[in-house]
Formats: sequence, structure tokens, C-alpha cells
Amino acid sequence: MSDPANLPDRDPASTQTPPPPPAGSTPGGAAAGNTPAQLAEASPQDPQASLMRRITTGNGLVSVLAIVLSLLVGAILIAATDERVTSAASYFFSRPTDMLSAIWASVSEAYGALFRSAFFNTQADGFANAIYPLTETLTVATPLILAGLGVALAFRVGLFNIGGQGQIILGAMLAGWVGFTLNLPAGLHLLLAVVAGIIGGAIWGGIAGVLKAKRGAHEVIVTIMLNYIAVYLLLYVLTTPGFQRPGSNNPISPEIHESAAYPLIFGSGFRLHLGFIVALLAVAFVWWLLNRSTTGFELRAVGANPQAARTAGINVSRAYITAMVIAGALAGLAGTAQISGTERSLSGDIAASFGFDAITVALLGRSNPIGTMFAGLLFGALRAGGVGMQSNTGIPIDIVLVVQSFIVLFIAAPPLVRSIFRIHTGQKKSRKSTARTAKAGGAA
Repeated sequence: MSDPANLPDRDPASTQTPPPPPAGSTPGGAAAGNTPAQLAEASPQDPQASLMRRITTGNGLVSVLAIVLSLLVGAILIAATDERVTSAASYFFSRPTDMLSAIWASVSEAYGALFRSAFFNTQADGFANAIYPLTETLTVATPLILAGLGVALAFRVGLFNIGGQGQIILGAMLAGWVGFTLNLPAGLHLLLAVVAGIIGGAIWGGIAGVLKAKRGAHEVIVTIMLNYIAVYLLLYVLTTPGFQRPGSNNPISPEIHESAAYPLIFGSGFRLHLGFIVALLAVAFVWWLLNRSTTGFELRAVGANPQAARTAGINVSRAYITAMVIAGALAGLAGTAQISGTERSLSGDIAASFGFDAITVALLGRSNPIGTMFAGLLFGALRAGGVGMQSNTGIPIDIVLVVQSFIVLFIAAPPLVRSIFRIHTGQKKSRKSTARTAKAGGAA
């Protein structure tokens, strides 16, 4: 800084306070002596550049990269357990290309079979046979999407809903009972079965919500215990006259009437049923609930900060109950997709592992309804394609479970994924830019 005594004399008029800058002008602008580069740093960022930065550093990209890393891990395991690779590895230093070719062959065959069994069979005769794998993926994805929405909704309210398995079972039990007990017209019968499934799941989820809201019970413990109750309750009722199939000693119920079943979308040659359309409607409903309704605003506020929400006048206890009831209802819908869509009868394996896979689906979807839908489709493809991969290449379907597990691992550690791919969030750059802008303004 120059010594004030050495400054040239100024006209007294120039010492008066300068007029304020015009409205909308940037402080420290050209009149202050800033360079064009400093003005660019101080000005608002280009919307397109901001959008691109969010895409390349946001959670969506991290999720995609987590899937890529998981598939790479799966490829390593496939290659390491392939006989051709281990045989070629014994003379790697004399002919390294043989081992590389064996690795490529084993991985490409496995993932090629997975793709053909999950999306489009390029080796099939006829278009109907070619798209059959895609319809199987959509069929398997239906309960995953519905149950995943239930878990994701609870996540948005700050609740960890582990009870999807039990809620699916209760929904399937009530829907199945309506399906094989009552004799009603087709449309009415299916509607009552679906409503019964929704009520069953909502009751089972609501129990956890009430205990959380009124007694402070931890929802993780409560929902896990409710899972066990639902499993053993199902096994019990399947041995009673009201549920067990007549003339059978196996724990299985009678088949539901055709009037209580979801119509098949593409006819009897495919298993894809109307429940998939119901799942898409459920995605739209949850998106509207969270983003366009007053109830959704309250739920998100409670999930962000329960204390602040309570101070703002939001009934936190009611929000917990509402979230768990809706989450249970969505999982109950997943149960109707099983009983009225694919299985058509109750058994001890009616829920499979959909309730637990739904947790992974919700995590991969970042608790967003649209993201949960795509995550459900991905996991449906892995489950449907894994069967074909095993039958065509002999690679155990367990590799699919390994890939799913690594997806959860990488999703739970976004900094690890960003560090592997050297992705920067831009925060450090923003701090430096802000410091330079402040320094330039101070010097002016």
C-alpha cells in the first residue's frame, strides 16, 4: 500500500461519497478496477456449467460408477475361477496372450449370457422369444420396485425400515386369502385382493410406526422382530384348514381364483402382468407425495431435522406413523404382485428375499422414487439374467449376489468411489475462487 502522504492532492469534490452502483450491478466491478478474469469469477456461474458439474460430481454418477466397479469385481472373480484362465496362467510368462485371451473369453461369455438372459436374446428364434428375457426382468423387478419404494419413503423421513420382508408376507397372506376364498366378478375380486394386500402391509408397517412414535422404540429392532413374526405366522397358517391346500400335506395354500389374478400383459406366453403397471403408478404416486404434497413436505422436513420440524409446528409422531403406514402399504402391494401375479398360491417362500433386496434397491436409488425404479430394474435384470448365465455358462448364480453386495459397499462409501475415479466435488475450487474474489475486492 502507498503512503497516504505521497498521494497527489485531490479535488474536494472527488472526496465525496460516490453514488451507489446501479441496481443489478456487481460490487467490485469494472469501476473498482477488477480485471475481466476477476469479474468472471465474481459473476454467477453459467447454468449449463453448473448443471454439468452436478451431473459429473453428484450422487447419480457415483451410483453408476459403483455399479461399474461392482461389475469389474465380478469379472475378476469370474476370471479367477475359470479353468481356462488357471490353465493358461501356468505358462503366462512364455505366452501371456493366452491368459489374456482366456480372461476375455470367460468374462465376455458370462456377461454376454447375463445380458441375453436379462434383456434381449440375440440367439433366439423369433421376436417373441428374443424379448422374453426383458419381460422376465420386468416381472422380477415389480416387487423390488414396490418394496424399494416403501424402504425409500421411510429413509426420507429418517426411518430405517428393515421390515419389508414381513410387510410383503402380510400383504400376500391377506390378498391370497381373499383370492382363494371369495368368489366374485373378475374386476371386483382383483380390486379387493389388492386392497387387502395394501391393508395387510400397512398394518404391519403401522405397528412399527406407532411403537416408534408413541414409545420411542427403535424401528430397526421392531421391524426385524416383526419379520420373524410374519415368517412364522405364515408357516403356522399354512398348516391350518383355512389356508392349507385340501388333500396336501405340504405347507401350501390353494391357488387363487383367476378372477383375483393380475391380467397378463402379453398373453399366456409371458409372465409379465399388470402388477408392473401398478408399480409404475406407485412410483408416480410416491414422487408426487414427496415433492408436490403438504404431507410430503412435512415428511421431508421431519427427515431433515425432527427437532426443527417440531419447533415449526409439525407433528413428528404423526409423520412417523404416516410414513411407516405408507411404506408398509407399498410393501403389501409387492406381496400382491407375488400372490396375484407370479406365484398364484401361498408358500413359505412367497416373499423370497425381496424385502431385504429392497433395502439395497432404495440405497442404490438414493431414496428417490425415480432412482429406486431404475435400481429395481437393474436388480431385476441381475436376478433374471443370473439364472440364464448359470445354465448357459455354468457360472454359479452366487456371483450375482457378490455383485449386488459390492454395489451396496460402494454406494455406502461415495468418497472411495470418487477417489478411485479421481472425481472432485468442486468445493475446493469454489473456496479458492471466493478467496481470490474477496482479495480483489479488498484491493480495489
